[in-house]
Amino acid sequence: MSGLDLQSKIIGKDVLKGSALYKEIHLAKQNNERLIIELNTHYHTKEEILRYLEEITGKAVNPSVDISCPFYSDFGKHITFGKNIFINQNVTFVDLGGIIIEDEVLIGPGATLITVNHLMDLENRRGLRVAPICIKKNAWIGANATILPGITVGENSVVAASSTVTKDVPDNVIVAGTPAKQINSIDVK
Repeated sequence: MSGLDLQSKIIGKDVLKGSALYKEIHLAKQNNERLIIELNTHYHTKEEILRYLEEITGKAVNPSVDISCPFYSDFGKHITFGKNIFINQNVTFVDLGGIIIEDEVLIGPGATLITVNHLMDLENRRGLRVAPICIKKNAWIGANATILPGITVGENSVVAASSTVTKDVPDNVIVAGTPAKQINSIDVK
């Protein structure tokens, strides 16, 4: 089953522990772990890193994408990269719900993008619910920032270092804090 087929089956649905879907997700996760470990435990040229990313995501990755290792992903197949992206070291993509990184995006070291949440119901707490993340063109995610499930960070916007984004960020703003709040606008010329 392709990543997109799986993604369409889980968006907006509770995935309960022990279900066939839950088992399928964890099998795919195990398959990705081997690639992530290989990527992060040896030196690789940029071209080799891009080949790993293509195998991890199952998609072509533009040669303008630049990722500093280590890079972490739990699932891999639900990541889409645009062009001219820079992702610094120790960034984590919990991408089961889908992460789209548009063109010209910068992501600082230690940032975390999380598309998965556990269920609030105590009896089903180990179950999952996913929601996609989209980082729009020319956005900048600061060091150690956390982007939570279902969030869109707007075009040209900046998420300050160590912020936690709990709601959508409009275009052309700077947000900071936990939870992140707008602290300034960006002049677009």
